Amino acid sequence: MARTLSNMIPLGTIAPDFKLFDTVSGKNRELQKLKGINGTVILFICNHCPFVIHVNNELVRLATDYKEKGINFIAISSNDVENYPQDAPKLMTELAKDQNYPFPYLYDESQGVAKAYDAACTPDCFAFDKDLKLVYRGQLDDSRPGNGLEVTGEDMRNALDCYLGNIENRRVQKPSIGCGIKWKI
Repeated sequence: MARTLSNMIPLGTIAPDFKLFDTVSGKNRELQKLKGINGTVILFICNHCPFVIHVNNELVRLATDYKEKGINFIAISSNDVENYPQDAPKLMTELAKDQNYPFPYLYDESQGVAKAYDAACTPDCFAFDKDLKLVYRGQLDDSRPGNGLEVTGEDMRNALDCYLGNIENRRVQKPSIGCGIKWKI
């Protein structure tokens, strides 16, 4: 299992706009219409990555817990589906339904959105404030497949709670670790 670290882009970075196909609703969706009233979490994930599979249940819990606080979650898959057919849109739809994703699962066919966000791995997590300024980037928590640590989403939960409470997040923001995004050649 290859381990790729996320790129720690500067806090305050404005979320690049996008319009992508939502494999759940079957419609094109725009960031400006999907963003939350209080903030937005953008997750770069995919179907087959063992790191994403490991945290899927917590992604659902996080999105459910924070939706009532005005934070919307958006998941995006940018993998090359020619070489990784298990990440194809039809299978994304099935996974989203099987996992009961409470968020859209968007397909970035051109990989342009992943490049705009400087996304590197799955999962790669970005939290933005109500004005789409980056307040957190990095891991959900310290749990990884096989390390025996419970998946809690502690780092993301702390970051969102600090933001919502207007409290400075003094914790070190650690990069996420996962499978590298499968770039087209």
